[in-house]
Amino acid sequence: MSALTPIPLTAEAFAPYGHVLKLPTGPGRVDYSASAQNLRGPAARLCFRTSLTPPSAVPLTTRTMERHEFSSQAFLPVDVARYLVLVAPHGSDGLPDPENLVLFLAKGDQGVSYNANVWHHPMTVLDRPAIFATVMFLDGGEKDEEFVDLPHDVTLTLGRGRMPRVMTKPEPL
Repeated sequence: MSALTPIPLTAEAFAPYGHVLKLPTGPGRVDYSASAQNLRGPAARLCFRTSLTPPSAVPLTTRTMERHEFSSQAFLPVDVARYLVLVAPHGSDGLPDPENLVLFLAKGDQGVSYNANVWHHPMTVLDRPAIFATVMFLDGGEKDEEFVDLPHDVTLTLGRGRMPRVMTKPEPL
């Protein structure tokens, strides 16, 4: 079992996995369209939904990772305090690499858009229930969502633990 301590969510550190979505700080619009990826083509439909996620107690021990091989998945905060974002590069077997997990701490005014085919942990909300708007592309097939277990437990903490090694360039899809 390993314990991970989060690093702040920044656009630069998160770039290998997707995009950080910033809420507007003044009048005007922010367009997030450039981060949307539909690798299936016109047969996939847009899925735009909201979710209410209860908070998780930390430390949290988990093994679960997921990916959406052919679609980006964006989470835009509607009413959120803080949350954790756990991602992993692909290992040589195509599964998440458990030795290179990265844990980010996101603020309530930051959203994330995972690139297509990025391994990530389900949403881990802190402090209080959170509402997110989620956007992705689905075709109803088995590759819409894929869940796997890591070979060992990982504990997500807010205190002491292994600091992640942050990738500096995106992985090829």
